[in-house]
Amino acid sequence: MLSRIADALYWMNRYMERAGGLCRVAATHYVQALDKDVNGSLTWKPVLETFTTCSADEIMTLEHNTGASLRKLITDTNNNNSLKMIVARARENARGVQDHITKEVWEEVNAIYHLMNQPSVDQRLMSYEALEVLDAITRHTVLYNGVTDITMSRGLGWNFMNLGKYVERCLETIVLTNKEYQRINYDLDTMQDIMQWRYLLMSLSGYELHLKTYRTANYNSNVLHQVLFNDNFPHSVAHTLGRAERRLQEVIRGNPMAENDALTRCFGRLFSKVRYTDLDTLNNASLQQFLEEVKRDLLDFTMHLSRQFFSYV
Repeated sequence: MLSRIADALYWMNRYMERAGGLCRVAATHYVQALDKDVNGSLTWKPVLETFTTCSADEIMTLEHNTGASLRKLITDTNNNNSLKMIVARARENARGVQDHITKEVWEEVNAIYHLMNQPSVDQRLMSYEALEVLDAITRHTVLYNGVTDITMSRGLGWNFMNLGKYVERCLETIVLTNKEYQRINYDLDTMQDIMQWRYLLMSLSGYELHLKTYRTANYNSNVLHQVLFNDNFPHSVAHTLGRAERRLQEVIRGNPMAENDALTRCFGRLFSKVRYTDLDTLNNASLQQFLEEVKRDLLDFTMHLSRQFFSYV
C-alpha cells in the first residue's frame, strides 16, 4: 500500500473519531449547562480551552454565551479544530482514497460533510434546536463507525484506519480525564459526589456502565479505574491501547522492515506503563505526572508511526 493511501485512511478515521468526541462533549456540556451544576452554573471555559486555541480574553467573552460558544466549536472556520473543519479534513482524506474504502463509507462521510454545511446550522445552534443539531451529527458519527465495521474488508487499510481510531480515542480520554482531575487539583482523598463525575463519564459514553459496574462510593478512584484500566470500557486507555496493539501487529506483519522493532518497543513502553500500573500507586502527587507521561508517550508513538509508514515528520 502506498504511504499516502495509508496516511489518508489513518487520518480519515482519526478525524471522524475526533468529530464524534467533540459532539459528545458539546452535547453533554449543553445539557448540563441548562441546570445548576453541583458547584454552580457551568461555563464553556473548559470546553473552549480543550477544543480551541482561543486566547484567555476571547474565552472570557464566550464562556457564558452558549450560542456563541457552540458556533466557535462547531461551525467557525477560523477555529482550526472546529467540527466543520475536522469533518472537511476527513472528507478530503476520504475523497483521495475512494478506491480503498466502500461506497457506504464514502457516502456517510459525505453525508456528515453536507449536514455540517447546511446554511441553517449556525442559526439553529443559536436557538432551542442546538441539541437537535448536535444529536443528529452524533448519530451520523456512530453510523459511520457501524458502516465502516460491516462493509470494510479486513486488510491493511482496515488496520491503518483502526490504528487512527484508537489512537485518537485514547488521546481524547487522556485529555478529558486530565482536565477533570485538574479541576479538583488531582486530590483523590477528598470525596466527590458521582454528580461531579457525570460530565466526564457522559462525555466518554461511560455513565451507565459506571452505575452498573461500580458499587462503592469511592467515586474518585472508581472513575479513574474506569477511564484508565477497565478493559470492558471501550473508551478506557487500557482498552484502546489493547486494540491499537492488535492493529499495529497486523500492520507490521504486512510490512516487514528493519525499523519495526524500534516502533514495537516504542509502543510497548507506552502500553506497559498503563498495563503494569496499579491504581493504588496513583495518588495526589503522581496522577498528573502519570497522565502527562502517557499522553507524551502516545504522541511520541504517533510520530514514530508517521515517520515509518507515512514518509513524513
